[in-house]
Amino acid sequence: MNFDKELDARGLNCPLPILRAKKSLAEMQTGQVLRIMATDPGSVKDFAAFAKQTGNELLSSAENNKEFEFYMKRK
Repeated sequence: MNFDKELDARGLNCPLPILRAKKSLAEMQTGQVLRIMATDPGSVKDFAAFAKQTGNELLSSAENNKEFEFYMKRK
């Protein structure tokens, strides 16, 4: 999937991946896509809830080798 910006939140625990994603999305234009890499297992639920609360679209989430990859589209 194509993305405009990447955020490496590996090694960070809740709520840091969400806070960093929020900051990154704020610096982006509407419709741009942010790729987030995380290792916190709780981030799956966190990013789903974050998308609902903020209106940013969670395009996809995947797990590979205990690493989580999210794609979020800025509202």
